[in-house]
Amino acid sequence: MTKTMQKILIVDDDLEILKIMAEILREGGYSVDTAAGGLEAIRYIDAEFYDLVITDLKMPEIDGMIVLKHVVDQSSDTICIILTGYGSIQNAVEAIKAGAFQYITKPIKSAEILTVVEKALGYKHLERENILLRQQLKKKYRFENFVGDSRPIQKVFELIEKVADTDSTVLITGESGTGKELIAKAIHYNSYRRDNPMVVINCGAIPEELLESELFGHEKGAFTGAHKARIGRFEMANGGTVFLDEIGDMSPNLQVKLLRVLQEHQFERVGSTKTIKVDVRIIAATNMNLISAVDKNTFREDLYYRLNVIPIKVPPLRHRKSDIPLLIDFFIKKFNKEKRKYVTGFTSEATSILLEHDWPGNVRELENLVERVVILSNGDEVGLEDIPESIKEGTKTIDHVKVAIPKRGGVPFDDAVEEYEKQLILQALSEANWVKTKAARLLNMNRTTLIEKMKRKKLYKPAVG
Repeated sequence: MTKTMQKILIVDDDLEILKIMAEILREGGYSVDTAAGGLEAIRYIDAEFYDLVITDLKMPEIDGMIVLKHVVDQSSDTICIILTGYGSIQNAVEAIKAGAFQYITKPIKSAEILTVVEKALGYKHLERENILLRQQLKKKYRFENFVGDSRPIQKVFELIEKVADTDSTVLITGESGTGKELIAKAIHYNSYRRDNPMVVINCGAIPEELLESELFGHEKGAFTGAHKARIGRFEMANGGTVFLDEIGDMSPNLQVKLLRVLQEHQFERVGSTKTIKVDVRIIAATNMNLISAVDKNTFREDLYYRLNVIPIKVPPLRHRKSDIPLLIDFFIKKFNKEKRKYVTGFTSEATSILLEHDWPGNVRELENLVERVVILSNGDEVGLEDIPESIKEGTKTIDHVKVAIPKRGGVPFDDAVEEYEKQLILQALSEANWVKTKAARLLNMNRTTLIEKMKRKKLYKPAVG
């Protein structure tokens, strides 16, 4: 918004001050009206909208406090600044408590007035942008905006609606690409915490030695490179929600500390003994089988039960293929708008091919495919010739690994499962020529999860020659 579009009302019973201030602000590029008292000011405020009202505090009949209260009652989008003499600063402080943005002391100074006005209007502009952003986020994550009418996904939506406006901890499980973060955001933005932050952290993407600092913050000098104090994600999210993605990759040491936050809502920064209390809701997500991780002692059982208060299992796309046409339509509209394209849809032949595909990358894979064909399409409709060969030929998957089932008194079951997993990973790595991203895709897991499993199982690329 340009300054000439921003309207300011100045209120003072001193006509000389009115004249001086009006000149200063008009020269500064603002549109200015003046009122020679509180009663006249209220008539102006009732008649039209002002971005800013600057009012003297001490005036006969109707003083600045009454004008301020009228502004606050009349329009939440109008910001107010108080003019005051040195002897009434205490009254100005009371005015700020009542809703004024700031006060300016007399005698007035041109530079000070322009600085405070610019700061006040900048603050109001930022506040409006934040309100608009929150409204857009709420609209984006309304339940009716979720795509899918299959029974498996509708059951998920029904559960989200039931638990959103509670404080219960939620554990979202499902394969990569199924939309676990989208569900976490829907829960947050449909809860009473919606106006407070939702802070997202991927536990598998941050090295263990840095994750504690990311979560809980650190003090200056707590470790090498800690040149200044830093608040952690839990402090940032106070009053809101922390979303812990890939929670299964968290180290046992940090699991203990997270358990304490869940139980007591408090923690200490790295390098500090001061206890910090927070009010946050925790939503966690993983594509890992946490029950299996508990059995293998890589995930704490007590933490699992603390997280698994409300379990939400997201179905893979291959289990809700009836939603594929709806998703295709949704993504076409999205990418037409973003890429300025005019694709009308997919032919029946192209749609049939997509319905036959198993979608190991789930909704994310479908979204990426639609984006690609929308960008590359030369016509109004996407045909069979626009579908990648890998989809038409069928996605390559790894063969089943044969592992002998242990007989009574033979190999322990857990060891057999461990060996099966090891052989499965080795086969995927071999198929992918040891390119971890490709191997993770074949195994339908996150790359970070694959790397952690390779480390635990001590799987390394064989030396050549």
